[in-house]
Amino acid sequence: MADKLYNYCFALILKILTDEDKALAEQFDVTIIGSGPGGYVAAVRAGQLGLKVAIIEKEKDARLGGTCGLRGCIPTKALLNAAHLFEKAGHFENFGLKFKDLSYDWTGVQKYKSDVVAKNSAGVSYLMKKNKVTVFNGFGKILGKGKIEVALADGKKQTIETKNIIIATGSVVRPIPGFETDAKQVVNSDHILELTNVPKSMIVMGSGAVGVEFASVYARFGCDTTVVELLDRIVPIEDADVSKELARSFKKQGIKCEVGIKLDKLEKSKKGVKVSGKNAKGDAVTFEAEMLLVAVGRMPYLENLGLENTKVVVNPRGTIKVNEYCETDEPNVFAIGDVIDTAWLAHLASKEGIMVIEKIAGKKVEPIKQNLVPNCTYCDPEVASVGLTEEKAKAAGHDVKVGKFPFSASGKARILGETDGFVKIVAEKKYDEILGVHIIGPHATELLAEACVAMALESTADELGRIIHAHPTVSEAVMEAAEGVHDLTIHM
Repeated sequence: MADKLYNYCFALILKILTDEDKALAEQFDVTIIGSGPGGYVAAVRAGQLGLKVAIIEKEKDARLGGTCGLRGCIPTKALLNAAHLFEKAGHFENFGLKFKDLSYDWTGVQKYKSDVVAKNSAGVSYLMKKNKVTVFNGFGKILGKGKIEVALADGKKQTIETKNIIIATGSVVRPIPGFETDAKQVVNSDHILELTNVPKSMIVMGSGAVGVEFASVYARFGCDTTVVELLDRIVPIEDADVSKELARSFKKQGIKCEVGIKLDKLEKSKKGVKVSGKNAKGDAVTFEAEMLLVAVGRMPYLENLGLENTKVVVNPRGTIKVNEYCETDEPNVFAIGDVIDTAWLAHLASKEGIMVIEKIAGKKVEPIKQNLVPNCTYCDPEVASVGLTEEKAKAAGHDVKVGKFPFSASGKARILGETDGFVKIVAEKKYDEILGVHIIGPHATELLAEACVAMALESTADELGRIIHAHPTVSEAVMEAAEGVHDLTIHM
């Protein structure tokens, strides 16, 4: 009996030691901290290229997809789709259709959104298995050259050895002093995705993509919505004509837009919130509503990542310093996505991740052309752009020629009942080079892909205008705008 017990204990100890040796001996070619659209896409490409890759994700239940997949791009666009369909159904009579007692089930809307998120996240998990990516559910901390400690979800810790590290931890909501959120009366972009009911009224602080998208969602479900913007126009990074058109469309929908307002005070009561500040003239202004959405401010998530154990440099803005290949000052440590100073866009993070992996794999790579990164805002009507605005093109010294075509002159847009907006093409007069394309209207975010391809291939406005576009489609508006650069538009 004693011999059997001895043998059993010896075998158990040997197994434990062997397992520990295996864990210590296991070395990855690349380890990615963060499973958002930058991290998981990089992991897939690494697997495709035969690299041994690990990904670390701190999210509970090992849900993969990052902010974009779990509480950003995907759930927001699901709500926007539901809101768009609801608004569309409210105008069925315009199409000769009849519908009685139209209403919505907010619990059902939220379930639809959550189901989309869950399926998307499951899809990412499937991709990890398919590409033989080892997933660690825990918090990753860099200990030094080639070493990462993972505080696992079960409370244990494990050290990973790796040849390369990619920091892809994304961004989080930045607290705004004086406008602290409570997830009830004052909410941020995370909180507002989980509301149990549609508020009667809402103030949206900020008119960037987050602000105007949520304004579109809740206004269409009956919320009295006011957008308050610090700068002199909404969606201020877009072309001035686009800002003007979106403000006009919002007004028609009943969404109020207040620009040039600096808010400096928040008061809460049982009835709701009151915010106050000053307009561009210095006059005092006040807005009251049931709820305030703080739709400004995000910051890179770098907390407790162990950067002090490396030569990684953090810029004054809080972003990681990298070169054009996303390399940090620490050899074999890269950073992508919202933690660096490029545009904070999911699709850009994905391409940065692919570039980094291919560089690690020894392939020849080219730096990403930042002027060809598309911007998309999924409000209603949608807004999309690539390249220079008319104002920036002129400021850069270009002799500019503009072509513009309204969707009100598009047969397909009339069929859809979505005639707000236009396509605007900014071209250089001498060589006819396309410098920027700006779209507001139906399917703008899809139409933009054509513009991105045209600019990447250095097409001229004349070439784009001569390409046959199917009829009737909303894409014809791109062709007509290109023809308009040379005053040759047909349907206007």
